[in-house]
Amino acid sequence: MVLALVLCGSLFTPAADAESERLAEAMTPAERVTLLRGEKGVRSAGYVPGVVRLAIPALQETDASLGIANADNLRRGDVATALPSSLSLASTWDPGVAERDGTILGDEAWRKGFNVLLGPGLNLARDPRNGRNFEYLGEDPLLAGTLAGAEICGIQSRHVVATVKHFAMNDQETGRDVLSADIGDAAMRESDLLAFELALETGHPGAVMCAYNRVNGTYACENSHLLDDILKGAWSFPGWVMSDWGAVRDARAPDAGLDQESAHTLDRVAVDFSAIPQARLIEMNRRILRSMLAVGLFEAPTLRSPIDYVAHAADALDAAQRGIVVLKNDGVLPLGRQIHRIAVIGGHADAGVLSGGGSAQVLPVGRAMAIPLGGDGASLAFYDRSPPLAALRALAPGTAFSFSTGRYASEAAALAHRADVAIVFATQWLAEGKDAPDLSLPDGQDALVDAVAAANPRTIVVLETGNPVAMPWLDRVAGVVEAWYPGQRGGEAIAGVLTGAVDPSGRLPITFPAAESQLVHPDLPGLDQLLWLTAGGLRGDALAVAMQPFSVEYSEGSDVGYRRYQIAGLKPLFAFGHGLSYTTFRYGGFHVTPGPMLTATFDVTNTGPRRGTDTPQLYLTGHPGGPAMRLLGWSHVTLDPGQTRSVTIAADPHVLADFDEALNAWAIPKGTYEVSLGSASDALQAHAVAAIAGRQLPR
Repeated sequence: MVLALVLCGSLFTPAADAESERLAEAMTPAERVTLLRGEKGVRSAGYVPGVVRLAIPALQETDASLGIANADNLRRGDVATALPSSLSLASTWDPGVAERDGTILGDEAWRKGFNVLLGPGLNLARDPRNGRNFEYLGEDPLLAGTLAGAEICGIQSRHVVATVKHFAMNDQETGRDVLSADIGDAAMRESDLLAFELALETGHPGAVMCAYNRVNGTYACENSHLLDDILKGAWSFPGWVMSDWGAVRDARAPDAGLDQESAHTLDRVAVDFSAIPQARLIEMNRRILRSMLAVGLFEAPTLRSPIDYVAHAADALDAAQRGIVVLKNDGVLPLGRQIHRIAVIGGHADAGVLSGGGSAQVLPVGRAMAIPLGGDGASLAFYDRSPPLAALRALAPGTAFSFSTGRYASEAAALAHRADVAIVFATQWLAEGKDAPDLSLPDGQDALVDAVAAANPRTIVVLETGNPVAMPWLDRVAGVVEAWYPGQRGGEAIAGVLTGAVDPSGRLPITFPAAESQLVHPDLPGLDQLLWLTAGGLRGDALAVAMQPFSVEYSEGSDVGYRRYQIAGLKPLFAFGHGLSYTTFRYGGFHVTPGPMLTATFDVTNTGPRRGTDTPQLYLTGHPGGPAMRLLGWSHVTLDPGQTRSVTIAADPHVLADFDEALNAWAIPKGTYEVSLGSASDALQAHAVAAIAGRQLPR
């Protein structure tokens, strides 16, 4: 069995090329500026006027990584399907789920009148405290790029332009307007940029959004090396580059490759279109028009029409179930019929499941509950109305459930003591513009878990988080389940996994550190400056202006996350790729065949008592340059008890290769390679070596 990757053909046809050229040439100088300057939408993320004379439609843009956003309810009552977070999607390791999510996003956007979708997000999780990691697809470039490419295919199949973001190295929110992400070119190409390259290669998005931050000292939206040399040069990207909202810092940014100023009223310096040569203006318009034509914005204009929210909700439930990861299980899961009394504690489990905040916020079908978080920011955390407590009661009607809010640890502990099993729901709210200061659970929840576990050793912790968290109580609980932000059917998904109605198949797309001391930057860069300024009363734009520039050196280079942990001999709390099932699997007959496409074959056997899905993972663990650790590929195998299936995984050449800065190309060095098979990056069970003839990959 070979993992079926979703591939959609290039949308940029000769017909789209020719028609975009004709339209761009036919525009007047004034009309050429029209498509290049957007504005913040009154009821949406952004708006770019069309050209009526030439029947060029306007661009109606919406935020939408996790559903069609309506963060401030500006379109009063306009709900949308709230999908699980992107980290949950990445935990499925399934391009088919990613494409289906994209199709839902594209369909709902189109039927709501939007033709440009500002997603998917693709920044690698270099820091597990990043407030927007929940919008991204984990720490591995192959996994993230593959899933993003599939999601793009789904979005654009519904005649909506997908915008991959934030290009590039936007890997933390603290100081994002002033920080410089400093990294070598080869390391950047082999990590963060590789994720973008793979997504563009397989998904062919119509647009790329440049980021707020600087990269090696130069702001991303005026970084000619990123935009012209790599994106449009080495990768031959034919679409357009739009700025993030308020990210333009230089009036001549188009000289460096920017094609569209997204929200000129938010920029500190507006683009000076009068200084741009007409030939460049024509090229900028041609790029925008080519994507519009290729995706079908002319021939299939948006049509406000009914949305099948029922079907989309069923898909959201399936995605949430597949994304839940069982991290620990000392025999307490699934909840059996012998359990008669269950204490459910904390996390507003009686009301709903948590969602992430910021521009990705969705008003879900089925309503949401807003909880004020307090403090000067006056933030609201939204809970999708899918209460896990009600879902558990529905699936276990013969069980007596009791609930405690968890506000008082002593009360929760007393309730847990009288129960057969205690389930603590622990939450961590994250949002755009805010990083977590550390890895702890907020609001004293670690102490709550400790108190409950002391009262009942059969305690299960269900995490609804946007990031990895520390677990000082791990040895004292019987089970840990990571549910992420599971979307509008999340409570039902959690209940299905806990009760065993669903076999857990999620695998971690991000490393859970044992402590901050294991991080590349144990102290979050820029946090001390931010805290000092906010303590002085600065907020919003005044705070952004006051932040002084600083640099973040990514000394780990391309060894992001698990790559660094394995090479440095660090033991994480939970490793990349980890996830438990309610059955067990065995691998055998591992064999590697070298060639232009290195392939590995092996057998997978279900050795447990029930049907389940495994995700065998293939890693490069040694190459001619020395030790290595890179995901080469993976597969999904669903088996009945006792069933065996043969599996073949073809290694992606980009991950076998190194980027040669001198040649400005990818090259696979000649020599001996060690390839390993396992169920996680720290659970490698079989190894093989192969001699590979060196070669340079085509550009």
